Parts: sequence; structure tokens; C-alpha cells
Amino acid sequence: MVEVGDEEIKLGFVVSEFHRDITYQMEILGREHAEFLGAKVVHTVYTPGTFDMPLAVKALLQNKDVDAVVTLGCVIEGATEHDEMIAAQLTRKIMDLSLDYAKPVTLGVSGPGMTRLEAQERVDYAKRAVEAAVKMVKRIRNLK
Repeated sequence: MVEVGDEEIKLGFVVSEFHRDITYQMEILGREHAEFLGAKVVHTVYTPGTFDMPLAVKALLQNKDVDAVVTLGCVIEGATEHDEMIAAQLTRKIMDLSLDYAKPVTLGVSGPGMTRLEAQERVDYAKRAVEAAVKMVKRIRNLK
């Protein structure tokens, strides 16, 4: 929780529309958890899929009103290794963006290599991603 006297933590959400039945649940859980932790979701950007997230993450990181970005999505296994390629590139690029902008970007994207049922069982990854973002903002602020 944000303590009295702490500056409010402002989050940006990047939410994949692919598998929206699952990412919608992730978004709701993430918003509820942010509120519980005393953080505020100030911007939400919806992307067609997880592959499209880095551009939206970058745009939010450039916004002075955003302390951290939370990515929410799922990469479900298909007949090819496409899911592995997408997940690997996504994680690498958002990590690079986090370092480039010196702001946390958390991974609330489940997968690869999972079924739709397994993705449904992992909607709580959204809460973990929000919690990680809040913790990292607090820890970075304490270093300044």
C-alpha cells in the first residue's frame, strides 16, 4: 500500500486484444489490484496482440505522467513455434525499453507453450505484474 506522504504511483497499462476474453479478466484484476495498492491507472492502450505491445509501451514511457508500465496479455501455443518467437521478442524489447527509459515495465503476459485453459488459469499474472510495478517504482524512488 502507498503510505501517507508517498507520492501516488501512476501506471500505464498495455493490454492485448488478442484472446480478449482472457485479457479482459486480466485487465479487471490488474485495475482492482492497483487500486488496492493505492496506485492509479492513468492510461490504457489496447494493442491488437502482444507483438504490437512494444510501440505502445514506448509511447507510455515517454509520458511524464507514467511511473511504470504493466503489460497484460497471453501467448497461447499453436501448431507452430510462433508463440515462442513472439514471447521471446516481446520480453526482450520491453526489457530494453525499461532500461532505456529508466522506468519499470512489468510482464503480465503469460505463455508461451500453454493452452487456452492454462491461460485462463493464469489470469492472476495481472496482479503480479501490477504488484511488481508498484514495488519497483517505490524502490527506485528510494534510491533518489
